[in-house]
Amino acid sequence: MNYILFDGPHRNNLLPFTYTRPVADIRVGILTIREKWESYLDYTTTTVTEDYLSEKFPMVEMEHNVMINASFLPNKDIISIIKTLEDNQAIFKGEDIIAFRIKEGEEHEDFSKFEAIEFENDILKIENTWDIFSKNGEAIEADYTLMTKGRASEPIPETVNTINPERIFIEEGATLNFVTLNASSGPIYIGKDTEIMEGSLIRGPFALCHNAGVKLGAKIYGPTTIGPFSKVGGEVNNSVLFGYSNKGHDGFLGNSVLGEWCNLGADTNNSNLKNNYAEVRLWDYNTESFAKTGLQFCGLMMGDHSKCGINTMFNTGTVVGVSSNIFGSGFPRNFVPSFSWGGSKGFVTYKTNKVFEVAEVVMARRKVPFTETDKAILDYIFEETKKYRRE
Repeated sequence: MNYILFDGPHRNNLLPFTYTRPVADIRVGILTIREKWESYLDYTTTTVTEDYLSEKFPMVEMEHNVMINASFLPNKDIISIIKTLEDNQAIFKGEDIIAFRIKEGEEHEDFSKFEAIEFENDILKIENTWDIFSKNGEAIEADYTLMTKGRASEPIPETVNTINPERIFIEEGATLNFVTLNASSGPIYIGKDTEIMEGSLIRGPFALCHNAGVKLGAKIYGPTTIGPFSKVGGEVNNSVLFGYSNKGHDGFLGNSVLGEWCNLGADTNNSNLKNNYAEVRLWDYNTESFAKTGLQFCGLMMGDHSKCGINTMFNTGTVVGVSSNIFGSGFPRNFVPSFSWGGSKGFVTYKTNKVFEVAEVVMARRKVPFTETDKAILDYIFEETKKYRRE
């Protein structure tokens, strides 16, 4: 059987993160959504996504295909049903379709001809940007169980102070000494070839993905995920860094999500609670206006390749698009369009030739090529988001 992940109806709700990736490649918990499905299915998946992303994230169709809505996170219950699907059967959760099976070349816009199977058990769904941090604790728990079952952790070093050590798992090559790990509120996963420097205080649920690092004296509250090749310092609370992003210095990051290749300058701080304790409103790309989130705590949503200078301050519920550069005193506005250059005093367009120069240098430091395909994707996003900028 061939398994294909598709973006589903919530793709636009997950912008700016889905400007540069399919829904399947969002990280929540320890793994990306794709990595979760592939682990459960024991199968390599491909993707149906936006046309401009399809060269980097192609779709492979075979004679029989199961299409899976990537907004849903897998569990044993849904996998057992998916593996028994017949052609023209579909699994629903309420009005949302989770998965369906079709033959190669068949159209699937009309599900009225499909046999409907209602999934009645619980299943996590990522349909809004804030779900990435607000559901991260449950996702870490599920991934921790999946990844550590039947395996033994590396020994916890004698200098490490622990609470509930049986819920701490350390992979090969991790380095940590004179730190405190408190797994009483959730598991702590320390990935391969990571480093936690001395004096760090970490409370679970927490995931430090492979080749990532925690700087001296950091204070991290769960549920928090530090993606591969990322570095964090200072104070972090209930946040997710997808990968290759840095918050390397003092400052506060809370109830926030950073995409890939982001960098927060020293002493960058975000607010995650309004002074009047009111519900946070966040930029909505569908309505092109600010919309209610239902949350009292919500911080910064920053798309790939965006960066900010030292002492940057972000208001509660700020959305920063792709490839923006923010600096200067004062608070920038709560919605910073993609390819913006400036700060509280105003923005100009950050031209793609300059964006490409920076991206190439930044990615080369991690030995990751900045390809012509990457350039084409950013070119498309530049044109697609032009309406939000004051040219």
